[in-house]
Amino acid sequence: NTVRQAMHGVEVVFHQAAHGSVLRSVLSPLTTDRANVHGTLTVLQAAVDAGVRRLVYASSSSVYGGAGPIPTPESTPAQPRSPYAVTKMAAEAYCRVFAELHPLETVALRYFNVYGPRQRPDSAYAAVIPLFIDGLVRGERPTVHGDGLQSRDFTYVSDVVAANRAAASAPGAVCNAKVYNAAGGRDRTLLELLEVLGSILDVHPIPVHSDPRPGDIRTSRADASAIRRDLGFEARMTFEEGMSRTVAWFAGR
Repeated sequence: NTVRQAMHGVEVVFHQAAHGSVLRSVLSPLTTDRANVHGTLTVLQAAVDAGVRRLVYASSSSVYGGAGPIPTPESTPAQPRSPYAVTKMAAEAYCRVFAELHPLETVALRYFNVYGPRQRPDSAYAAVIPLFIDGLVRGERPTVHGDGLQSRDFTYVSDVVAANRAAASAPGAVCNAKVYNAAGGRDRTLLELLEVLGSILDVHPIPVHSDPRPGDIRTSRADASAIRRDLGFEARMTFEEGMSRTVAWFAGR
């Protein structure tokens, strides 16, 4: 009832909430499932009951599981490798089914390693960029799980906001019940990430290598042609400028 009341008179809902850590999902799969699957189902039903026109869902590139071609198009069969990825795949399916059964348009965006200001470095499940920045500022050696050659399609937060706005405003005939990669389409290895951060902070990072983490994938790079064609979205932020802005925010906290 609370969710439905919050949607009263709302035209578009952006569903961003989730338990967002692969590692946490491995340790607590039931909690992750309740939040990400049951929670999404609750939001979808509330949107139908409230007469919402469109719901934009924050999904994840983790559904691919490192499978398929690189860059990876949306047509690649999902092969999730963590409970978190399974929940995102299930929630995408719920979005599609609700769009088919009800007068509710849905669009799912598969985020690729979003980063930027206000990410928390002080959690056991923190993302790699705030962890690296926080450690380098403190003069600590960064911990790299594996050899550091695993790569990610790092996407700045303002570009993800722009992708959501595009998904909210595109014609339903084009995007309803579809899934899109929300990314820039270029990947960087963790060692390259450390090199860029070291240049910005004027330090020389020497990583400490540890065992790979369960559920992590080797390479992640999006084929962003569909979202560019259908929604008119294209990532604008360069990797170097995005990192500079992120470091500046951490330095000014």
